Amino acid sequence: MARAPLLKKRKKEAGGGERWLPALVMLTLIALGVGSLSGIHLANTVKRLANAEKEAAQGTPRPLKYSGNTVIKTLEPVVANLSEPADVWVRLETSIIFDNGTIENPDVMGGEIRQDMMAYVKTLTLAQIEGPSGLQHLREDLNERARVRADGRVRELLIETMIVQ
Repeated sequence: MARAPLLKKRKKEAGGGERWLPALVMLTLIALGVGSLSGIHLANTVKRLANAEKEAAQGTPRPLKYSGNTVIKTLEPVVANLSEPADVWVRLETSIIFDNGTIENPDVMGGEIRQDMMAYVKTLTLAQIEGPSGLQHLREDLNERARVRADGRVRELLIETMIVQ
């Protein structure tokens, strides 16, 4: 007699799991639907943005950094030894860019800039010009010196070649 109520309890406990199965299937289907819809929406958004970028790139020309009134003057190479280590030499081939007519005698101005560059390079150490950041700092420093020497009439100093030996 005591066994009959125990069997009824076990049947009630076992039957409870069957009620959750349809709910679990329903939640899985909803999650699948929402996930696929959001994936489709994301793919369409990416396609739309890519097409908009292509149209924008084709429609507008890139603005030029320099107008047709600029002149490039190649300077004589600068060869100097570094301050440390003293047996390391640097050769720089550079050019200056300036607006036509702003510098009366570009050869004289180029010589002054070249002389200033040589004096500056002799103060550098090898560690200061190592790596991409060292080259960027050297470029910025030389640009600043060229602008100061030319009273702002030089727009940019280009490092064409740099050899460290």
